[in-house]
Order: sequence, then structure tokens, then C-alpha cells
Amino acid sequence: EITSLLSLCGGQFSGEQEIRINSPFWILNIPSEEMARGLMKRTVCAKSIFELWGHGKSAGELYASLKNYPTDKMLPYLQSDSTYKVRIHTFNKTLTQAQKVKKIDALEFLPFKGKVNLKNPEHIFWILEDYGMNPNDVPEEPIHLYFGRWIADGQRELIESYSVKKRHFIGNTSMDACLSFIMANHGRVKPNDIVYDPFVGTGGLLISSAHFGAYVCGTDIDYNTIHGLGKASRKNQKWRGPDENIRASLRQYGLEKYYLDALVADFSRPIWRKGMLFDAIITDPPYGIREAPRRMGSQKETVKSDERSTENHFFVSSSYHLSDIFFDLLKFGAEYLVMGGRLVYWLPIYRPEYTEEIIPRHPCLKLISNCEQLLSSHTSRRLITMEKVKEFKDQDANSYLLDGQYMPYRGHNSFREKYFSGVTKRIAKEEKDNQK
Repeated sequence: EITSLLSLCGGQFSGEQEIRINSPFWILNIPSEEMARGLMKRTVCAKSIFELWGHGKSAGELYASLKNYPTDKMLPYLQSDSTYKVRIHTFNKTLTQAQKVKKIDALEFLPFKGKVNLKNPEHIFWILEDYGMNPNDVPEEPIHLYFGRWIADGQRELIESYSVKKRHFIGNTSMDACLSFIMANHGRVKPNDIVYDPFVGTGGLLISSAHFGAYVCGTDIDYNTIHGLGKASRKNQKWRGPDENIRASLRQYGLEKYYLDALVADFSRPIWRKGMLFDAIITDPPYGIREAPRRMGSQKETVKSDERSTENHFFVSSSYHLSDIFFDLLKFGAEYLVMGGRLVYWLPIYRPEYTEEIIPRHPCLKLISNCEQLLSSHTSRRLITMEKVKEFKDQDANSYLLDGQYMPYRGHNSFREKYFSGVTKRIAKEEKDNQK
């Protein structure tokens, strides 16, 4: 998410960044404070960003680092006519107020000239202390300390304000608000973009994109879901009400003006005119666990039609293999994304069989990121982000059939069986353990 947002703000994520996997604190080299603020206006993963004045693995190292920080960079924020306060944040440990005051007093060597104002200061400085990731083995002293000037907070409050629990219109597979915003950020959605979700469901992914100023649209094969009809997904509610539809969901958040439309359509059959249309395609295809992957098929395909009939237009639902969904999705993205546009989708994985080779590829799309979310001990889903880097030509339509990698992708088709076989084995093991 941070990498995508930096590129959206005009920066880049250099290989020199200090990313420590086992720490919640990152040191980033960002060219300007303006870019840092732009980053924090979008991110739901990062909590706050600071201008780093010093850091070290002990208090002594921190103080030595602060003494080496250029005074001319400090002085604009320490003037006699300014107000300030110092705060302490500890990760994996709680300090008493007396301990906090002692740590703040130890910074008296810094040339603070302004007045302390605890309620509404012009400048806020933070001491950040990292006590590791293991709550069962908390060290006496922090393993790393940081001191810096607060610049901005992230958008983590969006997770609560857009919570699915408060949303009028939800379904069995409505996307968690935090993940929706992460997907929109991976897609680098910006104002006036056109964003499309081909498996739109109840429209949860449209909401996050519309929040960032994009115009949104979608399609789905389920007539009842698109029109807000049928049985409700909430407990103690039998039927959906008049305010339970995608348009009403966007209206709930004051985003209705960004809603283009949602169409009842089968993704496996083309409905769009030729030409690049979308700035981003952000979607969560059905895996066959809570919602079955379906497409339309005429009865003619399963039952021999009457000889006098030229075409049987009565449509029935037929299965839509996962591997076909993903290849249709990549082909669609290659054809209908603008250059530099992004495709963001979830790929379900049976972890014991996972290798990088099973990630679907397309010659017009470059793989940008591949992030895992664990679902169980044996299954996960990976958030795949791809960017269009090459103009689509007709010969690219079925290029995946020629690259020799097609067969490994077929493993996705049995994800449902593998998922439930794992659940069955777990239940059997629990029952066996309970009998002992």
C-alpha cells in the first residue's frame, strides 16, 4: 500500500528504505513533507508519520543521534514564540506517568525555547519505543528508540466509519472496510478515475474508490443482488428493504454522485465496446465457498433443442471454473484498462501447494505486488496487483495457452474441495482429541 501511494504522489520506494519485518516502525526516505502528507491522506495501514530527528538501539544512542541532528533543521520548530508538547508511544509495553515524565525530562539538552501547551500546541514531538513483538517476553529496555516531529496521521478512522456492521446493504461476501481501502490504494485510485468491479455483489469495493473521488460502476450475474431484492443477509431479517441496494449504500456515505451504474451481466460474455475504458479494475471474484462462481449457459448446451427451434433463449446457470475466471479477468484488464491502469483482485490459495508459478500472468500486465492474507492453516488468499504496461493486440487474447504455464493454474478449480477437505480433517481431529 505504501509503495503504491508513494508512486501516486510522485515518489518511489527505494531499496534503501529501512524496513524491519518484525517491527511496527519503518524509516522511509520521502523527498518532501508535502508528499508525506499526501501519503497519509490515503493510507489505512500506517498510523502516523514523523520527521525523524534521531534514533538508536539505546537511550544513549538516541541522545547521541539527536545531538548530531543539524541545529538549523530543528530551530524553526523550537522558537520562543512557538508552543509544543512531547508525547511518548511504547509498542508492547505500558509505562507509568512517572516513567514517561522521566524520559521527557532527559531531553532537556534539546534547544526548546517555546512554551509547553498540552491542549493545542503548534508542534508535537514524539518519543517512540519498540519493545519487540513478543508479549510473553517483553525486555526491560526498548530494543529501538526514535524521536521526531509529528507531521500527519493516517486514515485509520475510515475502518470504523465505513464498517460493514453499520452498512445498510450487505451480502455474504461483503468486503471488510479496511481491505476495501487497501485495494483502492493498491489500484492508485484518484479523483475522476473510472473504476470497475466485474463481480460487484453489494458494491463494497465501489464505496472505497468513490471515497477517493473516482466514478464507479460494476456488473454481476445475480439479478436479485444488483436490484437489492430477495432474502437479506442480516440475522433476524427475512427480506431486503427498499434502501438495500448499491446506490443507497453510496448515498449512505454521501457518495451517490460518483455512482455510474451496476448492470446485470455475465462476465464471461463481452458487453463493452472496444477501446480502453477503465483507470482501475478492483474486484473479489467468487471462490465457490460462500458464493458459487457462475456464468450463463443456454439449455441448448445441456439438452438437445427442438429441431424446429433455431435458438433457445431460456438461460440457465452453469459452473464457471476459477482458472477461467482469472484468465477472463486478466484478458479483460489487458484489453480495457488504460495504459498504467491497475487490476487488483484476490486469488484463493491452497497453501501446501502454493508456488509463484500459479499466479496467472498476461504479456500486457506486469505483476506489481502479491500480498498474503491467511484464512486458515491450509488456505489463504493473495491480493494480486497488476499494471498495464503494453497495448493489447488480438494475438494477446489467448497467449496464456501457449506459455506452458497454463496447467498449474488449473489447480485453482479444486480450491473448494481442498478448502472443505481441510475443514473436515480439522473437525475430525478436534472430535478425536475430545474423546481422549
